[in-house]
Amino acid sequence: MIRTVLPMFFCIVFSVPVAAEEFTVLSDRTTFLSVVKGKTLTRMGIRLDVLPDGQISGAAFGQSVTGRWTWADGFFCRDLSWGSRDLGGNCQIVKVDGETIRFVSDRGQGRFADLNLR
Repeated sequence: MIRTVLPMFFCIVFSVPVAAEEFTVLSDRTTFLSVVKGKTLTRMGIRLDVLPDGQISGAAFGQSVTGRWTWADGFFCRDLSWGSRDLGGNCQIVKVDGETIRFVSDRGQGRFADLNLR
């Protein structure tokens, strides 16, 4: 019996499709704004608003977040402060998959952060 059940178990477990990343790169300011318009970007302990006038505001882990952003050469370029700490500038690739927006630092060569669009 085990000789029959075990192979069937492995076939079922390993035939389940794995969710592939379906992120789409946002390559221009207009498309980016259409995705974030009226939305708050959230993640545990973080709430941010990215506004069409180039402002960034919100809070992260009990500290205020303020900053400015521009769109340059296909990148979201931001300059942020978190509380009294200046986080500096960084240009990032932006991707979206449904209600998830991903920012990849250092022109797409660095770390990424996924936030929910709420």
